[in-house]
Amino acid sequence: MTGQAPFERILLVGFMGSGKTRVGQLLAKGLGWSFRDFDQEIRARVGLPIPEIFLQHGESFFRGMEERIGAELLLDREVVLASGGGWPTALGRMEDLGPSTFSAWLTVTAEEAVRRVREEGPTRPLLAVADPVSRAQALLKEREPFYGKALVAIDSMQGEPEELARRIQHLMNEKGREVTPPLPPYK
Repeated sequence: MTGQAPFERILLVGFMGSGKTRVGQLLAKGLGWSFRDFDQEIRARVGLPIPEIFLQHGESFFRGMEERIGAELLLDREVVLASGGGWPTALGRMEDLGPSTFSAWLTVTAEEAVRRVREEGPTRPLLAVADPVSRAQALLKEREPFYGKALVAIDSMQGEPEELARRIQHLMNEKGREVTPPLPPYK
């Protein structure tokens, strides 16, 4: 282990449907840390589902809530955070994370993202269009430069969520800043 302080939090970024919530929950459970999802926090505080927030208050209101909640949660320790898909796109957000935050980008194709979010139920507001795959492709193209500022990138289509959680912890250890305890083997 190097002389660097251990990571205090893990931030998962990526497009909708990339698996941030499920992988984050498993990673947090294995580490004995808490898990917080930006979108879940917004829903709880506003008291409405995300599509209804967009409908009643608009996207700018949602993004403002996302910014405030993100700033608050990034002060927590021993926490795994799942950002909203658009959160990393504000200038400086990814650069300002600091050395105690391990950031991981869960990559996904536009087609797979659309397939996954359709399985979840009601369409996400940004994909409620005639051609959701084209819209997802356009959003991904805009967002990938921001996601790419994460310390590591992991293909979310290459393994089950448990494997991805273990891979994240392994990559943290490779950076020389171990997080203990190690996750149990996937069974």
